[in-house]
Amino acid sequence: MASRSVNKVILVGNLGRNAETQYTQGGVPRTTFSVATSRRWKDQQTGEWKEETEWHNVVLWRQENIKDYLTKGRQVYVEGRLQTRAYEAKDGSGKRYSTVIVADDVLLLGGRADAPAPEENQTASSGRGPSRAAPLPEDEPPPDFGPGEDDIPF
Repeated sequence: MASRSVNKVILVGNLGRNAETQYTQGGVPRTTFSVATSRRWKDQQTGEWKEETEWHNVVLWRQENIKDYLTKGRQVYVEGRLQTRAYEAKDGSGKRYSTVIVADDVLLLGGRADAPAPEENQTASSGRGPSRAAPLPEDEPPPDFGPGEDDIPF
């Protein structure tokens, strides 16, 4: 009997910046964006409420039309899988690792008064099962997802 494993990620968070779409050499669209999730807890020693924000880098393949709706501050639901890859640092200092969420589905939640409403169902789906998602190209480093000075999760 073969063992089974699961690589599944579900996030609900806010976009840290507008999504960007780039095309591979083969013309396949790759949309990237970052999602901030926060957790809040009460410190047992001080009684103070604390909050921690985690940033997640997301790649959505073959859905270039959704980028206009993935704008900074929008709340989204992302479902996909983790993918970690290694690449050589540009300065020759050795291997670097990058972990992204390869999204299978993205659902726009909440709303902003100034954001355009997407057609019909407000979702992007790759139409593929998780095992068929395209890998990141090996010959290029991952895009820079890090939050800038003015990037706030809300």
